[in-house]
Amino acid sequence: MSNKRGYELEFIALMASLMSIVALSIDALLPALPEIGNALGVVNINDNQKMITMIFLGLGFGQLLFGPLSDSFGRKPIVYTGFALFVFASFLCVTTHSFEVMIIGRVLQGIGLASLRTISMTMIRDTYSGDFMAKIISIVVMVFLLVPVIAPTLGQFLLKFYDWQSIFYVNLIFGVLVILWFWKRQPETLKPKYKIKFSPLIFISGTREFLKHKSAVAYTIVSGFITGSFLVYLSTAQQIFEYQYNMAEEFPIIFASLAVAIGLSTYLNSRVVVRFGMWKMAYYSLIAYVVISLLYILLFYSINPSAFVLVSFFAIQFFAIGFVFGNVRALAMQPLGHIAGIGAALNGFISTVMSVPIANYIGSFVKDSALPLFVGFSIFGFLSLLIFMIMKIRRA
Repeated sequence: MSNKRGYELEFIALMASLMSIVALSIDALLPALPEIGNALGVVNINDNQKMITMIFLGLGFGQLLFGPLSDSFGRKPIVYTGFALFVFASFLCVTTHSFEVMIIGRVLQGIGLASLRTISMTMIRDTYSGDFMAKIISIVVMVFLLVPVIAPTLGQFLLKFYDWQSIFYVNLIFGVLVILWFWKRQPETLKPKYKIKFSPLIFISGTREFLKHKSAVAYTIVSGFITGSFLVYLSTAQQIFEYQYNMAEEFPIIFASLAVAIGLSTYLNSRVVVRFGMWKMAYYSLIAYVVISLLYILLFYSINPSAFVLVSFFAIQFFAIGFVFGNVRALAMQPLGHIAGIGAALNGFISTVMSVPIANYIGSFVKDSALPLFVGFSIFGFLSLLIFMIMKIRRA
């Protein structure tokens, strides 16, 4: 029993570390966006957001590629392949003098990192199911969401004493250490009976099988709505606090405190989800998500609140999000155990590709107020809640 418990702890830590490479590659770069933009000749500061949103575009398309391949060739070889692409793309980013090439490099980084993100979820589904799977996903997502506690501070430290390129090098070093750990300690989780002979048709047949499960499709769409509305914050937070509130120095601390709010709720979810069920936890959290955003809109429609009030609303909002992320992902993956690879890929692809245009569109309105973020939160939170209600009726 102790050996099994020890395996669970190491497995969770390893899956969380794989996901953390993704988070670090995104969040550590946030304080450096203005400096990178200046170095590459960016004129419109809103264009700096693309260095964040476009890596998500790569994550979306990469998952669609690597997930099905992992059902044929195994989980571990696909992780190694994706990480090799990430290494190549990182060197492309640090050696370029063109903003367009930087964006291409970020997209390629995202494609490579998609293997780590997808295979993490796939391995969890290979190993667990039901509400206990939701518990494991919550713990892994909690670590993933807590990386922003240290990532911007790390990025600012490297920026102060070295340069923006050093952020990419530190990400690479961390990634290499995690991949070595993964290679040495993690066994293959794809069961031989679920192995699918590779064929170009695997993408078509897997997609058809995915679409048969209406609940998987519905909760994947919800994941896209919530990820998209949250991605707006991720891509504009530095801009809001530095240019609207003149708090460039305090930004890493603010970003870290908000990440703690998400991490805390995700941890609490891991403690109670088996008792109350992942559907109820996500449903009632979505109600809170909508109510909080509507309250902000009503109170601050025509004025900007103080930084303290804004951060407080963000904290409450993100506390609600923490109960949504892992549960919605688990709800989508629950009926897909027999096609876990392509199931995780399509879930990640659809939700991520949905989130990028949502974030880019809403982010274009963020100029002198954070109000567009809360409008986005309310709209997409309401649409998500509507899908939950429809699924509740179908289930009844």
